[in-house]
Amino acid sequence: MALTLSFLGGAGTVTGSKYLLDNGEHKILIDCGLFQGFKSLRLKNWAPLPVDPGSLEAVILTHAHIDHSGYLPLLVKRGFKGPVLASSPTVDLCKILLPDAGYLQEKDADFANRHGFSRHKPALPLFTQRDALDSLDHLVPVSFGHDRSLPCGAGIHLRPSGHILGAASVRVQWAGTTTVFSGDLGRYDDPLVVDPVPFDRTDYLLIESTYGNRLHAKADPAEALAAVVEATVARGGTVVIPAFAVGRAQSLLFHLYKLKAAGRLPNVPIFLDSPMAEDASEIFCRHTESHKLSEDECRRACAVAQYVQSVEDSKTLTANPMPKVIISASGMATGGRVLHHLKQFAPDPKSTILFAGFQAGGTRGAAMLAGAESIKMHGAYIPVRARIDNLDMLSAHADSDELLRWLRGFRSSPKMTFITHGEPVAADALRHRIQEELRWPCLVPDHGQQVTLT
Repeated sequence: MALTLSFLGGAGTVTGSKYLLDNGEHKILIDCGLFQGFKSLRLKNWAPLPVDPGSLEAVILTHAHIDHSGYLPLLVKRGFKGPVLASSPTVDLCKILLPDAGYLQEKDADFANRHGFSRHKPALPLFTQRDALDSLDHLVPVSFGHDRSLPCGAGIHLRPSGHILGAASVRVQWAGTTTVFSGDLGRYDDPLVVDPVPFDRTDYLLIESTYGNRLHAKADPAEALAAVVEATVARGGTVVIPAFAVGRAQSLLFHLYKLKAAGRLPNVPIFLDSPMAEDASEIFCRHTESHKLSEDECRRACAVAQYVQSVEDSKTLTANPMPKVIISASGMATGGRVLHHLKQFAPDPKSTILFAGFQAGGTRGAAMLAGAESIKMHGAYIPVRARIDNLDMLSAHADSDELLRWLRGFRSSPKMTFITHGEPVAADALRHRIQEELRWPCLVPDHGQQVTLT
């Protein structure tokens, strides 16, 4: 019986990852992400999924980031009944990320309705916090390095992919065919996260290409971070760092802790304004089997910041003119508390907006890095006069050389390598490198494309 693979997201873009395997009788979805960035992509979240959610046997998550997990509340709301399999840390992280995403959806809709800037009357959330909580009942933890069988006859196997806590590459063996999904691959020799582990062979391979056309700077991230903070504080400004609550926030805290321990930044207060990031840090410290720090090291690093709990305290922090560092979600400035800090500090030429990794097209982060003179937030345009910087060496994504290093772990060429989760220029650049250096057949699939695996 033929096995088909459909690209329902994560093709031609870095968001909305969803890959459907279908053996003619049963269907499995690998990743279940929300589209982010350009409005044309975000509108796909509202459109019906091309497959009936009730027909899906199972969902397998590579990791907890919303662009890989955030569609789950809608999937369950629209009829999905099966298990959602993921590593134990990913399950724990989803339990905070998904309800928070639903809460933010409701808050954004309420804010738009109260201030009248939405074209929709009334503005509605994509899903609610209740929807997200309902989806958590479907989460099932799977151990790394162990084979797991599904009732439909498929076998799955998870190996660490680096990137963030609990992130996995997934091997699916089904209908006589082996398919490996890289998930998001992390960096080698990262001080916190484990190195990505390849599989040795597969019939078909899907590999991400976020940084398929780029190499990360070799500079010491702690030194680069210190230089930005010291220069900004000397001007009397504030450093605002939009950072993913899971992964990037903990990395930043670690580097700031090491700087403080070395006597750097002695009088610079550091604030973590993200209750979700605080919860994620607690989960990070509990899962010592999935990273390189001891629990004691982890807790000392996370204690370098003052944690901002209430909205009122967040507003007080925004209004405080003292030089400081504020780490706040979201990482691409698409929502959350960081928007209120940007409203205050983006117009301030003494301050710095510091990004710490990839900014998807269509996001405020991408616009600011491209030199936008203003950004739209909550129905109004905010001038950008602060300094804008990006420490791409802090990225949790493998660069082009690191992607090739992971690929070289395979002992033989796949029948086809599908290049996904990358914007068109990056995906095509990686295709070219794989074909030229490894001599493997490659394809950059289109959104919605279906292929037959034999």
